[in-house]
Order: sequence, then structure tokens, then C-alpha cells
Amino acid sequence: MSNPVRKAVFPVAGLGTRFLPATKAMPKEMLPVVDKPLIQYAVEEALEAGIDQFIFVTGRGKTAIVDYFDHAYELESLLREKNKAEDLEALLASKPDPGQVFSTRQQEPLGLGHAVWCARHLVGDEPFAIVLPDDLVTGRPGCLKQLVDSFAKTQGNIVAVEDVPREKTNQYGILDVGREDDRLVEVRGLVEKPQPEDAPSTLSIIGRYILLPEVFDHLSNLERGKGNEIQLTDSMAKMIGTHPFHGLRFEGIRYDCGDKLGFMEASIAVALERSDLGPALRELIREKYI
Repeated sequence: MSNPVRKAVFPVAGLGTRFLPATKAMPKEMLPVVDKPLIQYAVEEALEAGIDQFIFVTGRGKTAIVDYFDHAYELESLLREKNKAEDLEALLASKPDPGQVFSTRQQEPLGLGHAVWCARHLVGDEPFAIVLPDDLVTGRPGCLKQLVDSFAKTQGNIVAVEDVPREKTNQYGILDVGREDDRLVEVRGLVEKPQPEDAPSTLSIIGRYILLPEVFDHLSNLERGKGNEIQLTDSMAKMIGTHPFHGLRFEGIRYDCGDKLGFMEASIAVALERSDLGPALRELIREKYI
């Protein structure tokens, strides 16, 4: 049976101002966590989930992201000449096949909903995933694979969710929750960045979604919401009651790499899990920082 979700949209047009000056000339999605850029972790997660079409919604100054998933002929040739097979394998491991990478431009920074809407013609009339590279999620299987497996059962909109401290609900899309079935949560409503006293729960959406194509019918109205932006949450909320909608309490750990401290935590956590770096890093931390 073929994968019901073949396409993934990667909204990567943001300016990354929280990481200035590093992002003055480099997309934030190209910032490395240990030795791989954030965007590669996101694409690897999508590949594991069976995605075979990768749609990057870019902006000015973001061509390095699409170029990253192309051949680097001179570098590859040099590695072959020097018999650096391991380095060459790492370089090619996550490169999608020819014809699998697409890009489109979001000319104005009008919000996540607008970025997704910009990909409407490339997505077409089929369910699709959305992956926000700022959220690096560890876990096996990957978070998106967990969503794809759950979508095969629910056949409706499904988002990855986790609980956040109540004082931080104004930073996330928050669920109004209904019935719970193991890790699946019925979504009765969605609120974009509510104040803590107004939040219907503390269960928040993270940067992984599988949505039905009907979301484009609502996004096409280009209605402004919170922050005077076109919010994806608002259009998703309009599908509640007409299509199945669930949150999935994913198994794994999410690191907010759009935040400096979260980015540093992700780098440490990923390094500690690696056999070539973990033991030496633990020893370094014990000797110098504890």
C-alpha cells in the first residue's frame, strides 16, 4: 500500500532575526546542530516518514537551502579522490532524488498560513505534511512517521502536540481538547497564542502537521488574524466539525531551535547521543563545567 502522505511543505522564508548577526548572510535553517544543518534533520525525518516530494517555501536570501540538496560536484570529486568514503556517504545520505525537490517564493512575510498557501499549486488535491525546521524532534520512529501512521487510521487533520507551561500558552497554538484515546486527542477547538488565563488547555501544537487539502479553501480567503498575519491555526480551526481532527502526543523530545537556549540544548543533546562525541563531551562537561 502506498504512503497516503507523499508531499511535505517546509516554510523556510523567515529572516531568523533572533540569531543575528549569524543569520545576516546565512539562513537560520542552515545553522548546524553539531555537523548537520537544521533543514537536514527536517528532511531526514520526512524521508523516514515516506515523503517523496519536498516543497520549500523560501524568501529572498534563502537559495542556499535549495542548493544544499543539490550535488556539490567539486567537493564530491575531491572526497572520492582522497578515498573519504565515510564523509562522501554522509554528504549524499539525505539528498532527495532528482525531481523530488520543489521551491516557491513567499514574497511577503505574512505569516505561516500565507507561507503554506503559497505552496497550494505544488501540493494539489491531496493530504500533505508541514514541517517547521525550527523544531528539532528526536525519537524513533520520527515524529512525522508517527503522524503518518496515525493519519492512516484517522484519515483527517492531525497535529503533533505536547504540554507547555501555562505561562507560555501565548507563544503557541493551543488545543481545546475532547476525548482522548491513548496518545490521540480529539480537537474540539484551536486558539492561536491565547493569554494564560484564556487558554482552554496547555496542550500546544508543535511544528509537525498533516492536513487535508481543504485547508487551502480557507487559507485562500487571506484573512488576517493574530499579529495581523494570516494564521494557519485559524484556517485549521474552520475545519473542525467537518473533518476528523486530532492531536498526537508524539513520543520523543522537541527542541525549540528558533530560540538560542533551545538551539544550544539541542546541540548538546544530539552530541551526547553520538558514540563518537558523547563520551568525550560528558567528560569535558564533568571536568570543566560541573
